[in-house]
Amino acid sequence: MLERAQHVLQTVFGYPAFRGLQAQVIERVARGGDALVLMPTGGGKSLCYQIPALLRPGVGVVVSPLIALMKDQVDALLQLGVRAAYLNSSLSSQEAAAVERALLAGELKLLYVAPERLLTPRFLSLLARAQLALFAVDEAHCVSQWGHDFRPEYLGLSVLAERFPGVPRVALTATADEATRREMVERLSLQRAQPFVSSFDRPNLRYTVVPKAGAKGQFLSFYRARHQGGAGIVYCLSRRSVEETAAWLVKAGVEALPYHAGLSAAVRQEHQERFLREDALVMVATIAFGMGIDKPDVRFVAHLELPKSLEGYYQETGRAGRDGDPADAFMTYGLEDVVTLRRLLAQSNAPEAVKRLEARKLEALLGYCETARCRRQVLLAYFGETLAEPCGNCDTCLAPVDTFDGTVAAQKALSTVVRTGQRFGAGHVTDVLLGKLTPRVRSLGHHELSTFGIGGELSERAWRSVLRQLVAAGYLATDAEGYGTLKLTPRSTPLLKGQETLRLRRDPTAAKAKAAVKGGQAAPADPALFERLRALRARLARAQGVPAYIVFDDKTLRTMTELRPRTLAELRRVPGVGEVKLARYGEAFLEVLRAPPS
Repeated sequence: MLERAQHVLQTVFGYPAFRGLQAQVIERVARGGDALVLMPTGGGKSLCYQIPALLRPGVGVVVSPLIALMKDQVDALLQLGVRAAYLNSSLSSQEAAAVERALLAGELKLLYVAPERLLTPRFLSLLARAQLALFAVDEAHCVSQWGHDFRPEYLGLSVLAERFPGVPRVALTATADEATRREMVERLSLQRAQPFVSSFDRPNLRYTVVPKAGAKGQFLSFYRARHQGGAGIVYCLSRRSVEETAAWLVKAGVEALPYHAGLSAAVRQEHQERFLREDALVMVATIAFGMGIDKPDVRFVAHLELPKSLEGYYQETGRAGRDGDPADAFMTYGLEDVVTLRRLLAQSNAPEAVKRLEARKLEALLGYCETARCRRQVLLAYFGETLAEPCGNCDTCLAPVDTFDGTVAAQKALSTVVRTGQRFGAGHVTDVLLGKLTPRVRSLGHHELSTFGIGGELSERAWRSVLRQLVAAGYLATDAEGYGTLKLTPRSTPLLKGQETLRLRRDPTAAKAKAAVKGGQAAPADPALFERLRALRARLARAQGVPAYIVFDDKTLRTMTELRPRTLAELRRVPGVGEVKLARYGEAFLEVLRAPPS
């Protein structure tokens, strides 16, 4: 079985060897067993059901949550010569009927379908008349009611085990903690599935978190330093922030587009298709954009405001560097983000148990932001994985963070919050600590407080960092109304009484922050040749109406510039060049590779 799988991998997909647990998963499913697969984004999950579907008789039915994801996957498979199709609301009734006829005639090897359609009595009846190779449930974490991306339509997928007990099922996700995994097993009836849990580590991703000080400008500096002209995603919390950031970037000379649920479906579709097809576009978006984005050469994902959890952060950052080449996860973070998220949590209609869980997840995210340790170690530990040594590829490794005994500074800050009546935000508390005689301080009489001016040893920026860290660590809380008012928590009492000590981090200086983002994307062996290959790829993709990376991704083109193949046999040895693509595109690319420099 493995020999057959290896042959398919090489001849259809153009890759010389399996990665990680792929071979074990493929053998298990191809032999008819169920599997629960956790692999990081870019880890090759799709091969874990595509190859078994090609090896087994019948059609592999893939449950997928998004129309864009289905189309991308099917376009890529058709390029490889695989008979694939999708059924979703984007098809006309005539087109859908043609796909159904192909399914019943045994003409398809892979069929992608949304969970809503799959669960209809009509479609289940249709499946009962077809020969089925397997069921694959993609983005299976969506079944978890406690997860970060719950989709109620996934709850009905246990019907597959009831209606088709002899058909192997594989559930796949890149993001699931232990509780979510248990829920996946229970709700998808996968008690007999063999679990395959890969490392959550994405070594090619560089993680950087910077204290917010003009987020748009900080991102622009990062972009110009590391990824000028590269494709990437910038996440913001609100539609307004998306629109303002996209417009600001365009004015700064960056080709950027907005994407959020407030835009019409036609505009969202147009912007998404441009992002998939163009090489140097920045998409500024809410989390409405991203799931199922298969574009392999996204070079960065930036968060200008905090995501809601480490699960969300991990999944969103995982959209960068799917091709395995160096990529960045960049985030700006400030106290105002914490205030916003806690307000949204307080105002939500979720049950109290869910609110408590979300609050704990936010605390874990804040701990990640404020850590002085290796970020990758903290992130992996959250998912139950241990990284023995610091990674050397995050900001805290590249520019180690200084810490100091912050006990006295914290006591001063907490005392000032108390003496000002626990009715003010970080700005006013900082003014009192620094002894600033502002009109507000004077009118309130706060210049007469015992804590007025006791904080001269630290700068305004440093005091804001202290207050932010006290909120992150749970010594201070912010109000639920969103005004940013600081209040003491029960946890602050031992610290105020001197019964415990506290170490705080010093926010990095501008020079240190710059050191953490030095360098950039490695240049191709021959940049001019690489651009000529990209131009050819773009022409071929436009002619077929598919994203450029579906012809060949950037990694394959870079390898071409390194190996300089001169014949079809030599080109065949480039990873990503399978037999169908070799026949379809080989001579065109060889013509560019053989041509003398212009």
